[in-house]
Amino acid sequence: MATITYPTLMEIDFGAIKQLGDALRRNNISRPLICTDKGIIDCGIFDTVRGVVPNDVTLTVYDETPGNPTERAVKDAARLYRENDCDGVIALGGGSSIDLGKAVSLSITHEGPIDNYSAINGGRDKIGAAPPIIAMPTTAGTGSEVGGGLVIITEEGKKTVIVSPNLIPKMAICDPDLTLGLPKQLTAATGMDAMAHCIEAYLTPIINPPAAAIGLDGLERVVTYLKRAVDDGQDKEARWNMMMAASEGAMAFAKGLGAVHSMSHAVGADETLRLHHGTLNAVLLPTVLRFNADHVGDKYVRLRRAMGLAEGADIAAWIEEFNHSINLPANLGEMGVTHEMIADLSDHCMTDACHFSNPKIPTVEEYHVMFAEAIGS
Repeated sequence: MATITYPTLMEIDFGAIKQLGDALRRNNISRPLICTDKGIIDCGIFDTVRGVVPNDVTLTVYDETPGNPTERAVKDAARLYRENDCDGVIALGGGSSIDLGKAVSLSITHEGPIDNYSAINGGRDKIGAAPPIIAMPTTAGTGSEVGGGLVIITEEGKKTVIVSPNLIPKMAICDPDLTLGLPKQLTAATGMDAMAHCIEAYLTPIINPPAAAIGLDGLERVVTYLKRAVDDGQDKEARWNMMMAASEGAMAFAKGLGAVHSMSHAVGADETLRLHHGTLNAVLLPTVLRFNADHVGDKYVRLRRAMGLAEGADIAAWIEEFNHSINLPANLGEMGVTHEMIADLSDHCMTDACHFSNPKIPTVEEYHVMFAEAIGS
């Protein structure tokens, strides 16, 4: 059986932030909580967005979103929401701010620890109505603006996945102007996050041909435009296409994700390392592609076509070289991950929601091997 739904309303173009007032009115939001981070405040993006907010709208701002959003931050933001009698959420920033905004919306109408609503604990069936969310991405990576999924580090230190159609933003306002001049490293890391979404979603065994096709289209855009966006932060054509690719990656993972994300979530849960999710995905992708190679039929043939590679080309090796060309790390070892961490990281993977939709579900021992390869000597 194939279940196919694409309910997100998305506005994508330069100047799209001018749609914010209309989006607030249509969703009866007059006292929004803006979930964002200090970087968005400091670089002036917040002021740009505030300039298009109607005068009769009262803003409350939470700007303490961590690089990997946490349950503690969700509680702090939700407290602010309640104290100011807010009636909706504007999530402004990268995937972390958007995920945090979704988690705040969830916590306003749902009691108890956030892990109660994780995918692995049957959360999809427990999540009902929640306050409306307007998502405004400032990076081109996670695609969280068009999906109902989010990832949060619980108070117990576990990175958990939550998915519900009730957490899909009512509108995604995707303005590539907000990504112009994004630092090279962040452009590269978020762009590779989009690539990982497109590839992993396409490779899952779940049947959803529209999502598969969207993933391949997004992959082609990343391969074509990411290096351009890294090299020239003002390249408008590249920025528009990368923003589209990011959203397509999230549309594609209606098919699920896989072991790249299980492993990335495990490492990303370590708050001492504070590693970027997109960078982790970029570094882990070649290792998992080698693991999956014998379990995906002829799907690598279509991946090569979308990427413009020669017949029989080594996709994993190509991605390693591409990572190098955009100055991303060569392995997890360069990022501070050690062989002593492998056992705990592998155990974390076994209960991650993405683990169960990999083309071949790895054993804990196979995760040991993959982590060792990804860490390097």
